[in-house]
Amino acid sequence: MSPDLVALSQSLMPIIPRPEIVFTRGEGAYLFDDQGKRYLDWIQGWAVNCLGHSPAVITKALTEQSNLLINPSPAFFNEPSLKLASLLTQHSCFDHVFFASSGAEANEGAIKLARKWGQLHKGGAFEIITFTDGFHGRTLATMSASGKAGWDTIFAPQVPGFPKAKLNNLASVSQLINPNTVAIMLEPIQGEAGVIPADLAFMKGLRALCDEHKLLLIADEVQTGCGRTGSLFAYELYGIEPDIMTLGKGIGGGVPLAALLAKRACSCFVPGDQGGTYCGNPLMCAVGFAVLQSLLAEGFLSSSRRVGLQLMDGLKALSRELGLGEVRGHGLLLALELGCDVAPQVVTAAREAGLLLNAPRAHCLRFMPALNSTEDEIRQGLALLRDVLKPLVH
Repeated sequence: MSPDLVALSQSLMPIIPRPEIVFTRGEGAYLFDDQGKRYLDWIQGWAVNCLGHSPAVITKALTEQSNLLINPSPAFFNEPSLKLASLLTQHSCFDHVFFASSGAEANEGAIKLARKWGQLHKGGAFEIITFTDGFHGRTLATMSASGKAGWDTIFAPQVPGFPKAKLNNLASVSQLINPNTVAIMLEPIQGEAGVIPADLAFMKGLRALCDEHKLLLIADEVQTGCGRTGSLFAYELYGIEPDIMTLGKGIGGGVPLAALLAKRACSCFVPGDQGGTYCGNPLMCAVGFAVLQSLLAEGFLSSSRRVGLQLMDGLKALSRELGLGEVRGHGLLLALELGCDVAPQVVTAAREAGLLLNAPRAHCLRFMPALNSTEDEIRQGLALLRDVLKPLVH
């Protein structure tokens, strides 16, 4: 980083440790810093850039829509939001869509919707069972819903009403159900916990519990949605239908866009219950529409699944060769267990070698490449990863 940029960086709040690199350009699978160095990006904004960096389809949508209409206010209809909402309902099990700007905002909306439904249909029930190690965002309510260690004290007191069960332990869910319970909320794959998927039997069991006790099932697909797991939405992998789903990250392909989707039976907001200055603005929705059309194009998801299998097979081969641990996940949301707490060192060494990785936990790496990654890019990344890992795990 140049001295001028170092000086400018002092004006930013230090919310996260950042290396002294400034990225100035992105193209597909790669980022370029201010010194011209190229990095293969397997973070992609934490699974945000589903089509890679600055894809033509997004720049075209932004340019064309910005010349037409940017924000008429959410008090009026606009064409891009109508088209995107319709496309989402056509290709999911949901009937209504509310657009937001972040996954946390969408999850906050899901919590509010479930509580409103509880007021109307379950005698004021408001508790939402969530899960240890789950992650739902950084608002006060979504932090309280999350099960991340230590988050119960950072901004105490927490918002009440989020008892915690254990993922893949149906009994731990059942014992928390009481007359105040209105919903169960989970990520189909716990990303921040280290890419921990919910079991098929567990997801089916949750759906059955919700049906038995007249509860809502909320799928937080902020990270798993929009093609990340190989299907358009992760709930499809389990053969069940949630009542409410949230999307973020991939739906905007890099711009701030999120969505709250609900079935008609629980879509009980009335005018004044929910809103937001930027909710459903045409500029972001035009991008979301372009992204979703790309994901739905013939052959896109099948090609992404093939590349995901290539990456999984390559990680398993590395694990066998180097004596590492489990490879888990679906599609292009994968994790590799290292067997020791060296993940931060691996991330640093990989960055120096030109590969950007994420370590959600000290003992594992998380991989979130662009969904349109090529076979050559996967091979290149695996080769770089092998060179980085070999001296650090022996």
